[in-house]
Amino acid sequence: MAKDKIHEQVKNALIKDGWTITHDPYTLRYKEIKMSADLGAERTLAAEQDGQKIVVEIKSFVGLSQVQDMKVALGQYNMYIVYLNKTDPERNLYLAVDHQIYPEFFQQEAIQLLLEWYRINMIVVDIDQEEILQWINW
Repeated sequence: MAKDKIHEQVKNALIKDGWTITHDPYTLRYKEIKMSADLGAERTLAAEQDGQKIVVEIKSFVGLSQVQDMKVALGQYNMYIVYLNKTDPERNLYLAVDHQIYPEFFQQEAIQLLLEWYRINMIVVDIDQEEILQWINW
């Protein structure tokens, strides 16, 4: 499976933010279905023994149609969330995107409706600086 063109930058941004990459890729298995999300990561907080665990799907949205890219991302995200809830429920799922595409595409009212409806958690990453700019949680 080919990695997204911003895969390494997102991975480095997570590491800079204190996350340990535990899976690259993160394999989801449920019954006869096997799928791969881009990354699994965890971070231990001083106040929490177990810490936080996440799965990250990375999308650059550079295809011929951003709407088509969104349809694919939504399909993957929704399948992953169902299987994660059954197999690894302590992990939260995130969609990671470049900070340049976020205001241009994801701030549109029609796209915001989808993000809210499907409760899409997001990580907005400055790809050039390899830094996380924003966590969006529902």
